[in-house]
Amino acid sequence: MTVKPIGQYWEQRAEHFLMQHGLQLITRNFSTPAGEIDLIMRDTDCVAFIEVRYRGSTRFGSAIHSVTAAKQRKLKRCAALFVNRQTAWSHHPCRFDVIAYDAPNGDVEPVWIRAAFD
Repeated sequence: MTVKPIGQYWEQRAEHFLMQHGLQLITRNFSTPAGEIDLIMRDTDCVAFIEVRYRGSTRFGSAIHSVTAAKQRKLKRCAALFVNRQTAWSHHPCRFDVIAYDAPNGDVEPVWIRAAFD
């Protein structure tokens, strides 16, 4: 399996997990020249911009730690573009969440960090 289908698989799992926790999908794979946001979901009145990360091995660090400061800046730029284009969401509070999957031994449970960064 190539990288893109692997990413899509974990994004679908994250979307399902979040929907089970009451979030509603706004859009997936919002793409801009600045980058892409995996999932944009509504959590009551809040817009959650969600980065999904998967690591089959922790040899190069955990999935959580792969959301670097540079990646956070890209996500913030993308989120600003989303809110500017989709003005219906411009007055809603926003946050950045991370859903991380680490599977070094095949046992995969999501780690959900709400408001992972500002």
